[in-house]
Amino acid sequence: MRAAAAAAAAPAAIVKSRASLWPRCWDSGLPLQPPPPPHRRPICHANPRLPTTSSSARPIVDMSYARHFLDFQGSSIPKSMQKLVVTQLSPNFREAVTLLRDCPVPLPGDGDLLVRNRFVGVNASDINYSAGRYSTSVKIPFDAGFEGIGEVVALGLTASAKFTIGQAVAYMTPGSFAEYTVVPAKIAMPVPSVKPEYLTLLISGTTAYISLKELGELSEGKKVLVTAAAGGTGQFAVQLAKKAKCHVIGTCSSAEKSGFLKSLGCDLPINYKTENVGAVLKREYPEGVDVVYESVGGEMFDLAVNALAIKGRLIIIGFISGYQNPTGLSPVKAGSLPGKLLKKSASVHGFFLNHYFSEYQKAMDHLLKMYESQKLVCEVDLGDSSPEGKFTGLESVFRAVDYMYMRKNTGKIVVELPHSVNSKL
Repeated sequence: MRAAAAAAAAPAAIVKSRASLWPRCWDSGLPLQPPPPPHRRPICHANPRLPTTSSSARPIVDMSYARHFLDFQGSSIPKSMQKLVVTQLSPNFREAVTLLRDCPVPLPGDGDLLVRNRFVGVNASDINYSAGRYSTSVKIPFDAGFEGIGEVVALGLTASAKFTIGQAVAYMTPGSFAEYTVVPAKIAMPVPSVKPEYLTLLISGTTAYISLKELGELSEGKKVLVTAAAGGTGQFAVQLAKKAKCHVIGTCSSAEKSGFLKSLGCDLPINYKTENVGAVLKREYPEGVDVVYESVGGEMFDLAVNALAIKGRLIIIGFISGYQNPTGLSPVKAGSLPGKLLKKSASVHGFFLNHYFSEYQKAMDHLLKMYESQKLVCEVDLGDSSPEGKFTGLESVFRAVDYMYMRKNTGKIVVELPHSVNSKL
């Protein structure tokens, strides 16, 4: 009876011991060491002489297991870190966001991972987020950034059932613009390695895949117009439309981007800096285009509506031209929109990724397989061609956002976070 009672109490004892150990180790600022061996035989070791059932196939080990949750091969998890925090609501990212340099490294809960970020993704919607446009109830301060990729450096007991220390994971959750981010294990995605190409799929790739699949009704021979086609999301819309055997037109802002689009299979790149987009569309496609994948807004939106064919479909995944404005919108000729749609039996659909999370994992799995089999290009822009050079460190996120809104990027903008020379990861 005493042995049974001790075995039943073991998990609770371990959880209590681990909880009391963490704050003491974390605040020391020293490399974490395993606690000294217990003076008595650990009550939670499995007895090899007893039959093992499925419920006891993974026995809890002794207190030295706590090191597994906090450290990796003796590398030190620091006491403090840097992160970007929204301290005032504004569409001006530099005004809205502050770089804090002495924040405590967060502790993962039982079902969480602590991820040391290696790369973080920059999105047009970062400005909408810092302006408080996604939720009227949001209160400052709150952490900035949506997506990251890195290694697991600490995790909770329940999370350890599926993840291990040192494992590469990608995730999409608020608070990625930080050196360390706590990520619920249920939303973390294991990836083969810490490559920025995987990061491009989290928001940009899935947005293109799900929106075109659910709303585009693509089929062979359809004409598809992609605006901002050389951007982080546009690059995937072009490739996925070509995989569906469509004829693809893409707008962009330079000769270099036109060349990039051609390399993706785009049938007709249009450089809106040197060509009149409306005139080109009217000349080349007098019957109109069947699907428009639109992310620019303003004047480009009006051109896209006018270019729709009979029963054409326009999918709005953003309107970046207005995000830096106080209202978040650029003027459009909305007054004439009902008449234009009615005349063509055309339609306009909005797409917001948060409303399609039921399709998210399936989309990620499909895109990962495409990339691994070299059937998908995941173009990354690390800022090598920007005036001040590569985007390295959290302080360069501000430059990266400016770079995006100046329409300089080709592919997905990604910021690399360098590691301490003492890191063993």
